[in-house]
Amino acid sequence: MKKLTLYISLFTLAFFTAQAQPAPKQSESILITNAIIHTGTLQVIESGAVGFDNGKITYVGAANSAPKNSFKKVIDAKGSHIYPGFIATNSTLGLLEIDAVKASDDMAEIGKYNPNVRSIIAFNTESKVIETAKQNGILLAQITPRDGRISGKSSIVNLDSWHWREAVINEDEGLHINFPRTFGRDWSDGSGKLSVAKDYDKQVAELENYLKIGIAYQNQTNEQENEPYFAIANWFKNGGTLYIHANEAQQMTDAVLMANRLNIKKIVLVGASDADQITDLLQKYQVSVLIERVHSLISHDTDPVEKPYAMPAILRKAGIIVALENSSEMERMNTRNLPFMAGTAAGFGLSKEEALQLITLHAAKILGIDNQYGSLEVGKSATLLVSTGDALDMRGNNITQAFIDGRSIDLQTHQTKLYEKYKTKYQQ
Repeated sequence: MKKLTLYISLFTLAFFTAQAQPAPKQSESILITNAIIHTGTLQVIESGAVGFDNGKITYVGAANSAPKNSFKKVIDAKGSHIYPGFIATNSTLGLLEIDAVKASDDMAEIGKYNPNVRSIIAFNTESKVIETAKQNGILLAQITPRDGRISGKSSIVNLDSWHWREAVINEDEGLHINFPRTFGRDWSDGSGKLSVAKDYDKQVAELENYLKIGIAYQNQTNEQENEPYFAIANWFKNGGTLYIHANEAQQMTDAVLMANRLNIKKIVLVGASDADQITDLLQKYQVSVLIERVHSLISHDTDPVEKPYAMPAILRKAGIIVALENSSEMERMNTRNLPFMAGTAAGFGLSKEEALQLITLHAAKILGIDNQYGSLEVGKSATLLVSTGDALDMRGNNITQAFIDGRSIDLQTHQTKLYEKYKTKYQQ
């Protein structure tokens, strides 16, 4: 009992220690000038300025043409870089705090078919992991449930809010399914060798039938009759996105064709490590891709070792809209490395500005929020960051200021506070 009490106390201390207070609404117009502007649209303005008021961008252009007198506050960021806020897709930030503490895990629901699960209501804005992501420029995220054949619905949030209702940008925007695998590992003899999934066709048919029944529930009036089916019907009726988590070429082909038979308009593949094998199909059905973590090992012995690094360039050259996702081991703590993954892609076939789009404009397009986020353009949200160096390079990523909808957010973390504390001690 004493040990249990200790564990609960430690969890409570780690989980409920408050972050810095979320920033208030923008109260005065701001112009950041004399910086290198990376607009997210492949344009770079060497000596530029960005101005914003009431959370919206009102000026993007040359610094010497900026109407300085129109802004109450002018910030000289000479030599710094300004970027659109980075976006973490397919993320479990705020859904699991400490892996070893079950009480902090709200990442997945029990059961196989959970289309009615809404990740947003479990999103913990006080997560200590979130502040580490913000410090490297990740300002928005797609909060996504895990496990089961149908995991549930994701939502898009900003990462500086009092609670989930304030954080929401696009609520319940997508339905996530984990498509059946064509191969599995046979452990019956202890070898773990790969073997064909004998019931693959049956599993696919079961999934398609479940979705078909759910879509047909648009004609029903009694929501209590079957809540999961109603969740599918409402998602379909509202034109939601279907996110298909799959990696094998056959899986992805069957998944795209199934979605087409069901008349699902917007399809996104998640993971998609073999997407280079089916680019013609993806083009034909206008399927976007959230490509697996580029800092990964190859999927097949015959693949070149650099394939994961080069996949964004391969898909982009094939005319496919692609963005980065980071699911895998230690994915929440690794969210902070998202800009460096984009930097890796820039070393394998993409320019730096094209790589930037993997975590800004293209991510926003896939998530359906590009009308407001993902690039620095007049009329869009003032969600941006200022870095003293190249933010896609860990040697240059030094975020000095960040804004979400024009709000100047606090970038302090538990680690930076400890740094300042002990720096003071040893300078005495």
